[in-house]
This record gives sequence, C-alpha cells and structure tokens, in this order.
Amino acid sequence: MSRFPERIDSKYRYVLLASKRAEQLVEGAMPKETGEKDKPTRVAMAEIAADKVAWDYGPAEEPEEEVAEELVEATEAES
Repeated sequence: MSRFPERIDSKYRYVLLASKRAEQLVEGAMPKETGEKDKPTRVAMAEIAADKVAWDYGPAEEPEEEVAEELVEATEAES
C-alpha cells in the first residue's frame, strides 16, 4: 500500500478518504495529481499520498437531548 500522510490515523480512514475522492473524480472533479494512473481510485490514492486532498473530521456531533439527559442521570447515579 502506498504511504499516506501522517495525519491520517488509520488504514480505514485512508480507504474512506480514497473512496470519497474517487467518487468525486467519477462525478467530474478535476484531478489534482497527474500521471499514468487512469482509474479514479488510483488517482485518488496518489492525491492522498501527495497530501493534495484537503479533508477534516468536521465538527463533533451533538448528542441528542434524550441521550445527553441519560448520560447525566447515569453519571449522577454512579456518584
């Protein structure tokens, strides 16, 4: 497997990023990496390896109100 940037913490995340980028390429996005690679998955992997694809974890999801209340109640019960 090709080397991926240090900020990608697992092979699983690497696969998710590559598949999402390959999907973008199939839908018509312009490649950021040029070369002999012609399959979208290979182009996506090369772009990620060259750290040319911007990505972020995004904001943390807020727990639903009921779940948050249950967590507070469970924490209070343990105390």
